Amino acid sequence: MGIQKDILKFNVGGRIFQTTATTLANAGRDSFFGALFDDNWDLQQQTNNCQEIFIDRNPDCFAVLLDLLRTGDLYIPSNVPERLLYREATFYGLIDHVRSAKWGPFDGNRLKLSKSVTGRAPGDGTAIRAGPDGSCCVAHDSMVHVFDWMLEEHPPINLDYQRVNDIGWVDAEHVLISACERLGRGDGGMGLFSLSNGDLRCKFNVVHDNQVKSYTAGALSFSPDYKIFASCKGRSNEYGIGVWDQVTGKQIDFFYESPGWSLGDADKLQWLNGNNCLLVATLFPRKDNCYISLLDFRDKRMVWSWSDIGAPLTVDEKRVRDAIAMEECNSVCVVNEYEDLGFIDLRISGGSVRWSSRSRLMKGKMPDEPCYPKLALHNGQLFSSMNDCISVFCGPDWVLTSRLQRSYGGSICDFSIGGDRLFALHSEENVFDIWETPPPPVI
Repeated sequence: MGIQKDILKFNVGGRIFQTTATTLANAGRDSFFGALFDDNWDLQQQTNNCQEIFIDRNPDCFAVLLDLLRTGDLYIPSNVPERLLYREATFYGLIDHVRSAKWGPFDGNRLKLSKSVTGRAPGDGTAIRAGPDGSCCVAHDSMVHVFDWMLEEHPPINLDYQRVNDIGWVDAEHVLISACERLGRGDGGMGLFSLSNGDLRCKFNVVHDNQVKSYTAGALSFSPDYKIFASCKGRSNEYGIGVWDQVTGKQIDFFYESPGWSLGDADKLQWLNGNNCLLVATLFPRKDNCYISLLDFRDKRMVWSWSDIGAPLTVDEKRVRDAIAMEECNSVCVVNEYEDLGFIDLRISGGSVRWSSRSRLMKGKMPDEPCYPKLALHNGQLFSSMNDCISVFCGPDWVLTSRLQRSYGGSICDFSIGGDRLFALHSEENVFDIWETPPPPVI
């Protein structure tokens, strides 16, 4: 398109703006301005013949957004409230442009602390989960506090005294929540909730011997073909991993726990696309021993397993606190209470842990309160939380490359990565931090 000569005039709320078609094309096909162009990115004939286009919206915000399209840089003057700008950006279909200008593509070695948010509920939070658009949910006993990507709090989801165990994002509008069963009430289990109003949209039942059973749902995971996996504990034989169709909400499978193993109490589930299997990890201190396995639901078979039962433990520091599968390396990474990383070969069932003490940061000093490390893998970078900091490891040998730490909020009890943000939940007063990668400089 030879567009630079195509000048457009807008009357926005009584103010006149002039720009080029080239600038407006930066908004993309799905934006308000994309409708001004035909399939070949030439201006529509009626647009070309129009002396000016009237838009009954806020002119100050339009000026900011137009400058963003021109330069790629976001400058918000003091007279423009951010929330008003975000509302106007949503109207024009430019909200992704605004987010990209506020923080850049995720890189664990370039993260900077953006903001800290103090929850309204006293005491400890139990879990934090990042949403796909940079929003987050914080589980606090029987409550789930919802924050949008602007970190504005929405009405909380109240489970009426059922303790929340895990949260999974289905999409930007709905979350899946797993909760404990309350004896005598027939509740608990797992439900799909709306983030806009907190309403229960669907409850996921466990069926055993053709009867609907009350159960406690624990760790959650999802597969690309819209299956939901959850660890389940019932009152009789309903111990294991349940599988549901995400679209219909119906149970489609159940992997029952075998004698001498632990599935229903799992701390972590992780779907592995390459292996088409589910990693199930039950860890210390939930159990006295650790159990990690790969389940193949196609033929109901445990294809790989590891446990520390019978392993010679002379010191408690070798207890596994968290685990994560690393398919490209054919290994499972584990971590102990001193943040030593260990690796178990996925090609050998029942093999030993190869511990690496190079990552030891504690130097023998134990925290004043129990704090169990968490692991995450994102874009080829490995993250491990310990006390009040998160360590980042990179490269084929997983060398420590950076640490994220702040002095307020106490130990980190959970963290999550999503929407190009890292959220870290501290143990004191439900404080959580938001870490972002600064946007690249505009040249």
